[in-house]
Amino acid sequence: MPDHTRGEIPVPRLINWLSVGALPVLVFFAYRAAGRGDTLVMATLATVGVMLMLNALVYLTLRHQILHRRTFIVIIAALFIYVATAALEDGSAIIWLFAYPPIIFYISTPRVGVLTCAFGLTALVGLFSPMGDHLFNTPYSNSFRLMMINVLAFEMISCYVLDLSRRRSKASLLTLAGEYEYAAKHDTMTGLTNRREGLIRLEGEYQRYLRNRQSFSVILLDIDLFKGVNDHYGHQTGDELIIKVADKLKEGCRRIDIVSRWGGEEFLAILPETGVEEAIRIAERIRQSIAAAPATYDGQIVRTTISAGVASIHGAESPSRLLQRADEALYTAKATGRNRVCCGEVPNQDTA
Repeated sequence: MPDHTRGEIPVPRLINWLSVGALPVLVFFAYRAAGRGDTLVMATLATVGVMLMLNALVYLTLRHQILHRRTFIVIIAALFIYVATAALEDGSAIIWLFAYPPIIFYISTPRVGVLTCAFGLTALVGLFSPMGDHLFNTPYSNSFRLMMINVLAFEMISCYVLDLSRRRSKASLLTLAGEYEYAAKHDTMTGLTNRREGLIRLEGEYQRYLRNRQSFSVILLDIDLFKGVNDHYGHQTGDELIIKVADKLKEGCRRIDIVSRWGGEEFLAILPETGVEEAIRIAERIRQSIAAAPATYDGQIVRTTISAGVASIHGAESPSRLLQRADEALYTAKATGRNRVCCGEVPNQDTA
């Protein structure tokens, strides 16, 4: 899965752009070689152009990024080696080597970039050595060789430092974006998803229900007499009570369930692929676990109970109607003594 930040050119796209951009350059110098009667240079440059285009076409067909990247690296590495050893264009074509470090660091990992640059620089030193002269008989002057090696080494180091800085900045941006995304979807106090995210998840579950007709249920629960706790013990105690209920709610639900802080002391649980009977059992288990675990604040025992309303999707009713039935059931639980679970009435088919 791609992890490029917004605005950064994806590596496959960059490779294809470079391949297409290199094609007219290769054709131009192949044409010049043909004009001089140098068929070997013409054929070599034409072959490189064809290979770059084939690599792009194979990627567009297979979408294999690793094969695409590695093949491109091999092709351009071979091209630069040939350009340097054959001393094309009276030896001036070797300056194309300066294009290699920024490309290789951008499209590959830092380790691959360092290794390939180290190999390239070592190969260049070997080419400029007496043994290189014996093998290839290149026309480069001693002053040019010295300057070329030093400038290329400086560029490679600079590209490594700049690429390292880019990658660190990218990692920081991705981390920051992840933190902001988490904060936008979760309640700070409890760590549960917030109301906005809960509505998004509810809509997603509803769309899944429309596709496969597998029922789902919701539990809407509220802490009993919460205002009295705040007034008697203070808001800090009230916050700790909310956190405690949230923890118990997470413990009582399954891994597939979605639990949200709905607002204040109210919570919503979305239970995928769950009928009303199972939803009632889950809500009752949560209610009992909260009631059986009184909290102690400043040496005083504060007994906590919750009331819950349960509703299961029915027919073609909307998510808002489902929530309304759960809310009505919650109101019934409050009105009939609290610390209990009530089920919403199933709507008539003609009013769903």
